[in-house]
Amino acid sequence: MPHNNYFLLTTQNEGHQTKKMAHGDRKTRKKRGTRSCGWGNTQKHRGSGSRGGVGMGGGKKQKWHHTSKFMPDHYGGTGFKRPDSMIYDDETINVADIEERIDGWVSKGTAKSDKKKYSLNLAEMGIDKLLGSGRITRAVEITVDKCTDRAKEKIEGAGGKVIVLEAAETEVKETKA
Repeated sequence: MPHNNYFLLTTQNEGHQTKKMAHGDRKTRKKRGTRSCGWGNTQKHRGSGSRGGVGMGGGKKQKWHHTSKFMPDHYGGTGFKRPDSMIYDDETINVADIEERIDGWVSKGTAKSDKKKYSLNLAEMGIDKLLGSGRITRAVEITVDKCTDRAKEKIEGAGGKVIVLEAAETEVKETKA
């Protein structure tokens, strides 16, 4: 009868049949207690040089086949980062906030009030865009750089008016061209 080294165990692994050596027949088990454990000279299996470098060392050279197969997205970036000086977030305000704050702005002198209408210049206040969240019941004439359609509908529905500065500037440019 042949020795156990010649018998391999067959296992099923995710639908594939693989051959696996029995635990007692492994080289590491057999070589325990010997000086070099089967690696020849004692220096040969010492340190990270025997495995081609620590971690990703050799990932672009001798270990490239492993890197390209199992970590295809490891090298190379995705896109670029815009400089902070190029990024500008609009200062925004909702229609509901105007409804709440309009009396305070009138008392400070930032907004003007007639008997029927309020007038407010958001562009001078440093607010770039008017958004349409919330309700407004007062008639307000607002001057602003940008405005959403929904905000414009709500203000005009309450009897107010929206003057969009950027749209006026583009109309002037179109008429000149």
